[in-house]
Amino acid sequence: MKRKDIINIAVIAHVDAGKSTLVDALLSQSGVFRANEEVVDCVMDSNDLERERGITIYAKNCSIEHNGLKINIVDTPGHADFSSEVERIMKTVDTTILLVDSSEGPMPQTRFVLQKSLEQGLKPILFINKIDKKDQRAEAVVDMTFDLFADLDATDEQLEFPIVYGIAKEGIAKKEINDDSTDLTPLFDIIKEHVAVYPNRDDEPMQLQVSSLGYDDYIGRLGIGRVTRGIIKQGQHVSVAKRDGSIARGKISKLFVNEGLKRVEVEEAYSGDIVIFAGIADISIGETIGPVDQVEPMPLIEIEEPTLSMNFLINDSPFCGKSGKFVTSRHLLARLDKELEVNVGLRVEELPEKDGFKVSGRGELHLSILLENMRREGYEVAVSKPEVLMRNVDGVLHEPVEKVIATMPDTYSGTVISKLNLRKGQMVSMETETETGYTKIEYLVPTRGLLGYRSDFINETRGEGTLVRSFDSYQPHFGEIPKRGNGVLVSQQAGTTMAYSLFNLSERATMFVGPSLEVYEGMIVGKNSRVDDMVVNVCKNKKLTNVRASGSDDAIKLLAPKEFTLEEALEFIEGDELVEITPDAIRLRKKVLNAQDRVKANKAKGL
Repeated sequence: MKRKDIINIAVIAHVDAGKSTLVDALLSQSGVFRANEEVVDCVMDSNDLERERGITIYAKNCSIEHNGLKINIVDTPGHADFSSEVERIMKTVDTTILLVDSSEGPMPQTRFVLQKSLEQGLKPILFINKIDKKDQRAEAVVDMTFDLFADLDATDEQLEFPIVYGIAKEGIAKKEINDDSTDLTPLFDIIKEHVAVYPNRDDEPMQLQVSSLGYDDYIGRLGIGRVTRGIIKQGQHVSVAKRDGSIARGKISKLFVNEGLKRVEVEEAYSGDIVIFAGIADISIGETIGPVDQVEPMPLIEIEEPTLSMNFLINDSPFCGKSGKFVTSRHLLARLDKELEVNVGLRVEELPEKDGFKVSGRGELHLSILLENMRREGYEVAVSKPEVLMRNVDGVLHEPVEKVIATMPDTYSGTVISKLNLRKGQMVSMETETETGYTKIEYLVPTRGLLGYRSDFINETRGEGTLVRSFDSYQPHFGEIPKRGNGVLVSQQAGTTMAYSLFNLSERATMFVGPSLEVYEGMIVGKNSRVDDMVVNVCKNKKLTNVRASGSDDAIKLLAPKEFTLEEALEFIEGDELVEITPDAIRLRKKVLNAQDRVKANKAKGL
């Protein structure tokens, strides 16, 4: 295999800015797909959950060739919960393409990904996307992005960033907004002008730092990283500089590079290329490999610490094992260990008193994606309310704070501001757009205060508002935050729900279950209109008699029950409740199922 000129680029942006769509267009216009090949949108989002939710969860590599130049492309996640994926890959690329929406401008996560890019000394290319929008304000967005660069202490060289305007969905890029371009040629030209080809360092001793991990059922753990110098060969014996400072030995059993969307096995790879290798079972993020006894460790890649934790417990409800294949703590541990192979933003600790594990991650979405994957694989698990991870800084308790940008019709802005203030939020800015009738507010809110807020926000804005969150900093503890204002209805006994009892209960509660559904004692079946919990019998049917009266036997009409997504369920529960997650259902339940036992438990806690 002959050496090629190589440039590595990462596409970075806030969620929904069009990263995966731009990568689709780059792949399409470089001849990766056959003429008769059926291509799906966001082809890099290959995971089922990525397709369903329309977001990128895992950073993924592909490569294209353009006029003899090999360009490795990394498509990165935009959601704040997966920012650890972005941090790691910055050391493997020569530049980044920063996508910014032509009407929204820079968003909170734009700041985070750009900061990581600038810290590595990279010189980004700015791509103003979606210039076909009616409300586009491309010139103003360029100025806003320049201000963001300046705020992040960009060097003079980084501030001279090239600007491309485009419509990623149509595969169009323009150097000036009024150009007649119909393809991405201007973007390819700017990449070649702006980014130097990786220098030929093949003659130097081999060095590679692992930036990502993968897993293959047949060949085990995979290390992914850029060959900083030298040539790496299949079958080569290497030394590994570990995270703890020790040196280990290993052998490269398999070696792959990216060609288009495919992973191709090769005998050797050259300096500058991004490679995937197998053979070192305990390889980890940030570790450096090199020739035997000659390895030079590169600075370790620091991974941001988790901000949220929840307990993963074995499912001990009466319905345990009805639909899942994996229900024991041994199964649970094996699955979490497998996740740790590739998910470096995760922490797992065994709970001392219970059959379960404390799992910590970067946010609700980060952990709920793991739970959703486990559920689809046949696991049953009970999960506690998410808890924020505090830090002790110089003897003072600190907690994570998030930046929140909320946009909603003016009518609802007062309600949203009031609710965020109750949750200990601090307003940073407020703008009212008189033309559109929308208000945009920016807040700093403790993560604790945002648990369970998304569904409230949707209800308060009648679904017309948008809420964007991203981690900002750790600040001194904000004090007590109000909890959920409603109690719940708890099933009194096991049985099948009856329309008659549900109809009578629905006058004072929002029901979570419909008729003819199996329930058990301690299962949560509705939300009470009052603060207290209420034990109810949802299995009670109407007494049958021989007496008939006009109107007494009319058909009962029930409102549709409230159905929870996994994230909504995790947001809803309180400290004495659990979410029961199985392949076929998401149920809410009390930790202590028996009503009398719950009373005793509460007395013991002094409640």
